[in-house]
Amino acid sequence: MAIQADAYELQAFMSSEFPQATITVEQVDQQGAWVRQPVDETHLRPGGTVSGPTMMATADTAAYVVVLSHIGIVPLAVTSNLNINFLRKPESGKALLAKGTLLHLGRRSVLTEVNIYSEGHLEKPVAHAVVTYAIPSSHKSG
Repeated sequence: MAIQADAYELQAFMSSEFPQATITVEQVDQQGAWVRQPVDETHLRPGGTVSGPTMMATADTAAYVVVLSHIGIVPLAVTSNLNINFLRKPESGKALLAKGTLLHLGRRSVLTEVNIYSEGHLEKPVAHAVVTYAIPSSHKSG
């Protein structure tokens, strides 16, 4: 399936619809999408590690970007399930990079996989998520 929305279009949409978000769309292609979450003290939990909610938001955003890149910008596509495994402590002071990959595109739902890494350390993910999105029935796949 051809890409329906590129990184520029998706970043413009995200900036418009989620102006409070700090996650940016880095790359979109047939293999998936990369997003970047800068990490500062607001994203940390006691002990200096990146908080679970920050990593979950990063995974969810990467999945959303993958979904929209394949079905077009359909704002009402929503998360129906997110399962995340925290694998290791992210590098201190490093941004999170997440790669979302499309696993299955159905008429009503999309299954994605997301691996999250510490910037500069792409050999071992710090978290792995499987995210399902529901596509509104009014959406016509193209």
